[in-house]
Amino acid sequence: MAFLSFLIPCFVIGTDVAFSCHNTDDFVGASAPGDIVIGGLFAVHSEMLHPEEDPIKPVIQNCAGFEIQVFLQTLAMIHAIETINNSTLLSGVTLGYEIYDTCAEVTKAMASALRFLSKFNSSEDAVEFKCNYSDYIPRIKAVTGASYSEVSMAVSRLLALQLIPQVSPASSAEILSDKIRFPSFFRTIPSDFHQTRAMTHLICESGWNWVGVIATDDDNGRFALESFGVQAMANNVCIAFKEMLPAYLSDSTFHAKVDHAIEKIVKETRVNVIVVFMRQFHVLKLFKKAIERNVNKIWIASDNWSTAVKISTIPNIRQLGTIVGFGFKSGDLSSFQDFLRNLHEKPTENNKFLREYIMLLSVCAHLEYHDFQTCLSNQSQDDLLENSEKKDQIWRDDFLNANIEPGFIHSTILAVYAIAHAIKGQCKDRDCKDPSAFTPWELLGELKKVIVIDNDKEVKFDSNGDMSTSYDVLLWKEIDGHMQITTMAEYNAEKGDFIFEDEEKKKDFLDLKKVQSTCSQHCRPGQMKKVTESPHTCCYECVYCPENHYSNQTDMDYCYRCNNKTYWAPINSTTCYRKTIYFLTWTDGFAIFLLLLSAFGVVLVLSICVIFTKNLDTPVVKASGGLTVCYIILFSHFLIFLSTVFFIDVPTEFKCKTRPALFGISFTLCISCILIKSLKILLAFSFDPKLQNFLKCMYKPIPTVVTCTGIQVIICTFWLIFRTPFVNQNFSIPRAIILECNKGSIVAFGVMLGYITALAFICFIFAFKGRKLPENYNEAKFITFGMLIYFIAWIVFIPVYATTFGKYLPAVEIIVVLISNYGILCCMFLPKCYIIIYKQETNTKSAFLKMVYTYSSKSAGSIAVSQVSLDSKSSSLRDTITDSCKTEKNSVNGNCHFQVPGQPLIKGKVLPKNVARTMARKRISSI
Repeated sequence: MAFLSFLIPCFVIGTDVAFSCHNTDDFVGASAPGDIVIGGLFAVHSEMLHPEEDPIKPVIQNCAGFEIQVFLQTLAMIHAIETINNSTLLSGVTLGYEIYDTCAEVTKAMASALRFLSKFNSSEDAVEFKCNYSDYIPRIKAVTGASYSEVSMAVSRLLALQLIPQVSPASSAEILSDKIRFPSFFRTIPSDFHQTRAMTHLICESGWNWVGVIATDDDNGRFALESFGVQAMANNVCIAFKEMLPAYLSDSTFHAKVDHAIEKIVKETRVNVIVVFMRQFHVLKLFKKAIERNVNKIWIASDNWSTAVKISTIPNIRQLGTIVGFGFKSGDLSSFQDFLRNLHEKPTENNKFLREYIMLLSVCAHLEYHDFQTCLSNQSQDDLLENSEKKDQIWRDDFLNANIEPGFIHSTILAVYAIAHAIKGQCKDRDCKDPSAFTPWELLGELKKVIVIDNDKEVKFDSNGDMSTSYDVLLWKEIDGHMQITTMAEYNAEKGDFIFEDEEKKKDFLDLKKVQSTCSQHCRPGQMKKVTESPHTCCYECVYCPENHYSNQTDMDYCYRCNNKTYWAPINSTTCYRKTIYFLTWTDGFAIFLLLLSAFGVVLVLSICVIFTKNLDTPVVKASGGLTVCYIILFSHFLIFLSTVFFIDVPTEFKCKTRPALFGISFTLCISCILIKSLKILLAFSFDPKLQNFLKCMYKPIPTVVTCTGIQVIICTFWLIFRTPFVNQNFSIPRAIILECNKGSIVAFGVMLGYITALAFICFIFAFKGRKLPENYNEAKFITFGMLIYFIAWIVFIPVYATTFGKYLPAVEIIVVLISNYGILCCMFLPKCYIIIYKQETNTKSAFLKMVYTYSSKSAGSIAVSQVSLDSKSSSLRDTITDSCKTEKNSVNGNCHFQVPGQPLIKGKVLPKNVARTMARKRISSI
């Protein structure tokens, strides 16, 4: 086993001796004996003086800059230990302490840590080098401190060698939560992760996104800056500039760096919020320079200086603007304040910090408050010895109470109590009056499980060794001419939100939002950010949201698209609007007009039915095919008029399927019956034997109607089954939805119309052939006209339908249906109704017999010469032959012989008058 023995260089504060080290005990700042000793590391002085001569010797130098706030933390540790010793917490086991001044220097702190590692009861403070420290008993069991994260990182690595627990009341660097690198480190405050998140939350809640950051160039400052940068990036907060100040005031570039930081702040006029991660003495120097330059900003203070009284008492501090900070939660400090009031009665032999404070009071007591603060900070230990010899000792307990930083005092006391509860757990079944009863690493395991009651709440260390306490959001306010540090809100680190006690404090928070600190103007709702060439995402232009997009918050990176096609938004919109649904309604004027036309058509159909029923036995009705055929045709017209109703109002699946099928089948039925009538008329008045034979074969009324209509039924059935029409939402109009019926299959629709057109064309051909029937019986001519109207209507419909869109598209279909239906109805029945009503004298059997007889006689004469091939110019010859044959002068045995000069002999057949009359009667009876 090898071991290392050393003597720690030291200085001693006294009135009759110089600052030099005679033994290692002189190195201790404050101490008290006990069964179990706890170490303490605090930066009671802000800097360690460095000699200017060369060479530099390995001697720990004197320190300067007495920190009253840190001195109060050492007193808080002493008070907590004394309170525990006077209680029953440890059942007769007393705690001792050894507190060392780190002077905010890692080197000085490491020297103190080496003494912590020295073996218990070693006369020479020897630190043994061993491979296994499981049974090693150092002089202390745990350490409270240090004040700064940079120091805690170095000390914790050294203490981890023997797994000595270290509980810091002030080191907040996030990296210290890493239990692999710092296995024995604990703290009674949250890590900087929560602080930087709280700062970012405050910045976001206040509407700021363009901030500056100033930090000290040490581990604590760099880690805090890194953590804040991550949080800021995650919350769209941009850092306009970062300034790093030297960690030590003795650095020769310190003042130049401060001047450069102030110039940067002044130059960046759009940056009105500055986040400061620095030690108190750094902030003091920075603010004094900022006051000289009339800088007015919002300053966000880290927990290091947010409650620093010596900064809040700087003359003209109000000129700097608004200071908002985050401080650690505190508890009831009344017992500690009582301790301070009686502090002057305490002996100073074992507390060199208290002795130095009394000396400082003697030197600086005659000064005003802030000058008194400055005097404390500026006295070096050598100057203090020289000046204090000339002054009488005085006491000011009000000054200590005025400089209490509650968060740090509370966390220091909490650290001591956490160690005490861990010791209690180890001493349940051991005699802890023996210092070797347990080792530090055993205490470490107990500390991980310890639970402490704080403000009536149970608190404990988490898996990272942190205590999840909350933050106080502090606002520096001028009250009665003095700057006061007030609590504005509480920040819940677990939930990540602010809790306000009353409306007045919430108003203070809202007042912060009046200050603008943005790279660009806020984009209003209805706008979005457009990134410029700047590397910062917070620098942008605001552009309007395009059509069908919206934004409902400020500073949105992009506009939301309206959820689906049923919503729309205009340019620069803050919300989406439901599109107006259009369809041909019952109340639409044009729809009403079309419905009136349909209703008139229905009335017309019913009127014709009544007229035909009352005149059932007249020749006109009989010549129309009889009442049954007329009723079928009129019924189909009625259904066609009725089908127009399904084109009106909200389209439904039923309507979309019904209206094409009803129209198609009804119209086919109508055309089929008209086709039969055309065949029958042509057959009745045809004198061509070949044509008559063909028409007789074709003329099968019932099978023809059933077959023609049945084919259309099959077409519609297949259409409805395989490609059925459906309700479609037409989004072609930007701000509207057109509800319409989609045909399902244009091919099926075309086949249906094509089939009707084919039947209509056949009707047209047959009717055209019979266009020269008797005047009062010329139904074929009107059928021809009806079919022509149908053709024209649907030929015009195709381009109009293809180019029309919107809610009036069904109206186009209604119009073509009405035109074609009215055309056929009027051509088929109105002439007959006219004869029935106004020409009743022609609607008799004798009148029809005479008309048919005349027509038959003419037809016979025409047939007689049908075998003659005449030139188009020989019409007079045809008339001559016909007249000659009619007079029967040139007939021989019923044959007509006529010789035209220069032409062959023409032979024909002459019908006797009695035969012509017989033929007429047959025509009438067949009809």
